[in-house]
Amino acid sequence: MLIHPWDATTDETEWREWLGRHDFGQLAVNGLPGEPPWVQPAHFRYEAEPGPYGRVLTHLARPNPLWRALEADAQVLLSVVDDYVYVPGHWTAPEGEPTEHGTPTSYYAAVQLRCVARVVDDPAEKAELLNRQVAHFQPDGGTARVAPGEAPFGRLLPGIRGLVLDVTEVRAKFKYAGNKPAGVQRRVAARLAERAGPGDLAARAHQLRRLPEDG
Repeated sequence: MLIHPWDATTDETEWREWLGRHDFGQLAVNGLPGEPPWVQPAHFRYEAEPGPYGRVLTHLARPNPLWRALEADAQVLLSVVDDYVYVPGHWTAPEGEPTEHGTPTSYYAAVQLRCVARVVDDPAEKAELLNRQVAHFQPDGGTARVAPGEAPFGRLLPGIRGLVLDVTEVRAKFKYAGNKPAGVQRRVAARLAERAGPGDLAARAHQLRRLPEDG
């Protein structure tokens, strides 16, 4: 992923807070010799500790075909992309130039986590992992806790395997026209507010948030 200086995260807080609100991504696992990489969509829970970059908790069905590849190479990449929109070219034209000279573009936020994966098969540890995931997605409760050998979910534990992904490197990108003049950025932000389609208001908030204070 190419990251220009104007697209780079302002600090660790920016990507950590964004990742705390975006918990669905694609797990990329190196394929075995002669195979392409495996890419698995998955919900996950990100935890800021332990280690400098934290860890990710998730689980997959035991019949998933990627397990052999994962056990052969524990180096994986979790890619999370959201808050994306298409920006028409006539919105981005430089001041004083014809609108048709503007360049169409995409806005998006992306965080890529390089990780070392550890497979969890121990029933008690697997149950704890699942309970932590559910607590993230359902903080108000409403689902019974998982416990080995106990109803209603204990009998289902053998059908899944847990994954703990220890994060070793983070690449974060917030592509919201940070290289454009403030006037052009504010014009695009106004158009996003008017269009108000899927992702528009989130993209607009990123763009305005990242404008320099004197912009």
